[in-house]
Order: sequence, then C-alpha cells, then structure tokens
Amino acid sequence: MNDTFLLRAARLVAVACLAGAATLAHAGLFDDDEARRAILDMRQRIDQANEQNRALKADQAQQAAAHAEQIATLQRSLLDLNNQLEQLRGDLAKQRGQGEQLARDVAELQRRQKDMTQGVEERMKKFEPQKVTLDGKSFTADPEERRQYEDALGIFRQGDFAAASSAFGAFLRRWQGGGYTDSATFWLGNAQYGQRNYKDAIASFRTLVKSAPDSPRAPEALLSIANCQVELKDGKAARRTLDELLKTYPQSEAAQAGRERLASLK
Repeated sequence: MNDTFLLRAARLVAVACLAGAATLAHAGLFDDDEARRAILDMRQRIDQANEQNRALKADQAQQAAAHAEQIATLQRSLLDLNNQLEQLRGDLAKQRGQGEQLARDVAELQRRQKDMTQGVEERMKKFEPQKVTLDGKSFTADPEERRQYEDALGIFRQGDFAAASSAFGAFLRRWQGGGYTDSATFWLGNAQYGQRNYKDAIASFRTLVKSAPDSPRAPEALLSIANCQVELKDGKAARRTLDELLKTYPQSEAAQAGRERLASLK
C-alpha cells in the first residue's frame, strides 16, 4: 500500500460521512451510537491502511538497503578484481621484461661464444701447417717457418745482402729439410754473391744443384756458379760449369744465357 491508497481511504471516509449525514438528514435512522460506531470503524480502517503503508515503506527501505549492500559488495568485488588484474598485468610485464632481458643475455653469451670460437680457431690456424706452392712444388709448412722465410726474402729484396745472408742462414739451420730449403739455399747464394762472397756463394749454389737437381732453380744455380768463377778469374772452371749447364739443362732459359756467357769466355 502507498499514498494512493491513503487518498482513496480519505475519499471513502468523506463519502461515508456525507452519506451518513444525508441519511440522518433525510431519514433520521442513525442515532448517536451508530454514528460513533461508523466513525470508529472508519478510523480502524484508516489505521490499518496506515499500518500497511508503514510496513510497505519499511519493507521497501529494507529492500533498498539490501540492494545498496549488494551493490557495495559488487563494487568491492569489482575493485578487488581490478586490483588483481592490475597486479597480474604488472607481473606479466615484469616477466616479459625478465624474458626479454634473458633473451638479450643469451644472445650476448652466444655472441661471446662465437667470438671466442673464432678467436680460438684463428689462433689455432696460426699453428696449423699451411699449404704452400713455391718454385713449382707444393708442400705444407709451419706458419712460423713460412713467416721466417718471407721475412728473409723481404730483407733480400730491400738490398740488405748481409742481413739477408744472416736471415737465410738462420732459417736453414732451423728448418733444414723443409719445403723451403731449396729456395732458401738459392737465395742464400744470391745474398752471398751480392756481398761478393763468391766462394760461399758457389758452395750454396752447388749444394742446391746436388740436393735438388730437379729444382727449377738448379739451372740458375749453375749459371750463378759460373758467374762467381768468372769474378774469381777462374775462366777454366767457369767454362766447365757452363758446359755442365748446357748438357744437363739444355732447354732452360739459364742454358741460353750460359751459351752467350760461354761464347764471351772463348
């Protein structure tokens, strides 16, 4: 029940009063007791209506309070869920950041490992035998052997024959019998010739001819021996050496130069 009901009840009271008054006026049927009972009955009805209205309002207020509590509970639950969601997002972002950092750390470790591996391989290559082709001959040589030979040859090309002679001599003492021996012996003889040390040069060239007669440097070595002998004023020995050159290596370029040299000696 509500305010509309009260309005209706009031109207009924008014109508009843009017009806009662009209009846008394016209018929004179109601006495004072009957009028009093009618009024009391009407009051009772009004009180009941008011009580029902108060009960309805109390119930509505109770329901409103319950709804408000439910809404507050839902709001608290939503706030808790939102806080949990934010925490989860933070944890996820933190884990993502840790994962990205871990990926960067792994990449850095892989790069370092690759650099170390390459460094080790490069250092190992410095100690691994290297394939060399020299004067038509292929062989493997120690990296240090190759470096020392090339250093000595570089000194010779600079025209420092004394230093080149020492360098090739040291090389042959250390690497005697290696793939560079024939070439080193040949250049040692040329360095000695450049110093006008003709006897030692002849010995070096003769060593090459004897130990490696198939070397492409052997014909040049014989021609160089003859040149040393000419410088020593030993024409007879020079002619014998040139004859040996023409007989042993007739098709070589050194033999062609030897023929011209031999003609000049006769």
